[in-house]
Amino acid sequence: MKPAAYWHCFAGIQTREWLRFWQQRTRFASALVRPLLWLVVFAAGFRAVLGISIIPPYQTYITYETYIAPGLCGMIILFNSMQGALSMVYDRELGSMRVLLMSPLPRPFLLVTKLLAMGVVSVIQVYIFLFIALLVDVEPPTWGYLAVLPALILTSLMLGALGLLIATWIKQLENFAGVMNFVIFPMFFMSSALYPLWRMNEASPWLYWVCQFNPFTHAVETIRFSLYLQWSPLAWGVSAGVTVVLVILATAGFRPQRTKILGTKPS
Repeated sequence: MKPAAYWHCFAGIQTREWLRFWQQRTRFASALVRPLLWLVVFAAGFRAVLGISIIPPYQTYITYETYIAPGLCGMIILFNSMQGALSMVYDRELGSMRVLLMSPLPRPFLLVTKLLAMGVVSVIQVYIFLFIALLVDVEPPTWGYLAVLPALILTSLMLGALGLLIATWIKQLENFAGVMNFVIFPMFFMSSALYPLWRMNEASPWLYWVCQFNPFTHAVETIRFSLYLQWSPLAWGVSAGVTVVLVILATAGFRPQRTKILGTKPS
């Protein structure tokens, strides 16, 4: 295949995802409500209880709002990735993905391009959230907004591949939302998104190690360090390694006629 064919396919998938994003503005707004409530309401309640000491990548004492902002960025990507994975499987059975998979282009390229397209939408939402967060004095360095972009894309690809892998192996998509509750909430709460890991260690050593082995923890730390112009080899290495593994498993496991939708029969 000529490189132009890959480019046209990439541009076409990106354009379709942009159009879907534009037509679903209500969903876009609702996706911002959840992290903004956490930032404004939840953080206000815990501000007096949880003082944050000087820990990397921060150079001074910080407010609780400042600490949880990167974790809420990860929350936006996490929820969007799971919803996007579900839409990919529905599209495979009933819509455009069914046609797209008939393309002569390699299936891994098609699926990764689709995951990247969904990731771009999540990244836009994250940036809007960060700009709104300025109103509550969450002010990372100006260059941090640019430096965090690769971390956001990597996190989007990792979580999108995870959602696709799970959705692919669910036989009834009506059970997808229930299964996601056993994935999203443990990943989010048992991570460094809301509390520093040293506080987790003080509360429960076994919970600390669970958080350490949670890939979402390292994704959040990748975002956190990048946003404040710092480098964390461990966070980047774990996030990149997990992303590669999940992408390989998700693209290898994405097979037609595996998942059934209520009221339909596999063709």
